[in-house]
Amino acid sequence: MPAGRSAATGGSSTAPLAGITIVAMEQAVAAPMCTRVLADFGARVIKVENPRGGDFARDYDDVVNGPGGLAAHFVWCNRGKESVTINTKSAAGMDLLHRLLDRADAFVSNLAPGATARLGISAADLAVRHPDVIPVEIDGYGPGGPISHKRAYDLLVQAEAGSCAVTGYPDMPAKPGPAMADFTTGLYAAISILALLVGRGGRPEGATAPSVELSLFDVMTDVMGYALTYTQHTGINQQPLGVSSPAVAPYGAFPTRDGQTVVLGTTNDREWQRVARDIIERPDLAEDPRFSTNSDRCAHRDVLDEAIGTWCAQHDLAHIQKVADDAGIGNSRYNLPSEVVVHPQLTARDRWRTVGTSKGEISALRPPPVISDYEQPMGAVPGLGEHTDAVLAELGLAVDEIAALRSEGAIGPVYS
Repeated sequence: MPAGRSAATGGSSTAPLAGITIVAMEQAVAAPMCTRVLADFGARVIKVENPRGGDFARDYDDVVNGPGGLAAHFVWCNRGKESVTINTKSAAGMDLLHRLLDRADAFVSNLAPGATARLGISAADLAVRHPDVIPVEIDGYGPGGPISHKRAYDLLVQAEAGSCAVTGYPDMPAKPGPAMADFTTGLYAAISILALLVGRGGRPEGATAPSVELSLFDVMTDVMGYALTYTQHTGINQQPLGVSSPAVAPYGAFPTRDGQTVVLGTTNDREWQRVARDIIERPDLAEDPRFSTNSDRCAHRDVLDEAIGTWCAQHDLAHIQKVADDAGIGNSRYNLPSEVVVHPQLTARDRWRTVGTSKGEISALRPPPVISDYEQPMGAVPGLGEHTDAVLAELGLAVDEIAALRSEGAIGPVYS
């Protein structure tokens, strides 16, 4: 059975995943996001890192409590975990890893293609030596295809999957700002583990735990669902429209009289009628047969954008949003990240929490799910190798045995 959650991660006996242990060999965003989600639900996550620098996302930048601080990517994806430094090129180090896997419920990895097989910890290997462990392997393009061997970073996968082609403007493609391929793959991985944990009670006696393969490319092609489906059935590659959508019109961003930007959107014919009659006061457009259906409006969106843009340019943002709200029309303010950090909606709803790090406390957003009778622990962001000695002591190793492993290079240096 898995070892109990350590005090270092702030576990709770009421946590949904209390008693669940995840061992991870992870880097960058996709796998770390998966295990961070599980940690937020109370799982114990033991992050096995290379003693020589660990997860390379640790060194992306030093802006958190910097300069000389922590990397923004790493802080975002790694709270609530325990860091153990193990040299997996060492036989003694691999023995320690297997001893950790003896106590694990799942093993999550996103190493280079073929790396787990070379280490003897692929899904097939674990089925023999650790049959109760759920292996979850994340890669770029999935095995068995012509580009399976290629390196796959978020931008590369987004370009390959077409999301860059539907973002930006015609002849000016752009990468969607957030790391969509990494982030959504991490969520799919977490969902897969949760599903298999729920279902393992019905597993036949002696059956091996199912394994999970996830590729960033498969996830992003799924996320591209509307655009791919449209093109599949029409043969048309829809052009990117900046802050708008090829699927509905009118829908977009418009400058206001006071130098701000409002985003207004409609999703059906009734809303269009309210925009035309109650907001911009253009009954002629409401009655114009060119704009009767959403497809018609998409075909003539330039006329509608000009009319709405002219009206917005004559009014301040507050007035536009008040009129739109009164008419039941969706609207928002175009915000910069610096404005979102101090967004009153986040403040009023108490969405920030204090999280510990090796460089001092920071503020971090609470996890999106708000669960009655459960507060996500949001444990500290671990320093490289911070929990090595404590975790090895749980395995029954004495102080002198840990020192001997350290002297032979099987584990990283003493954390300081």
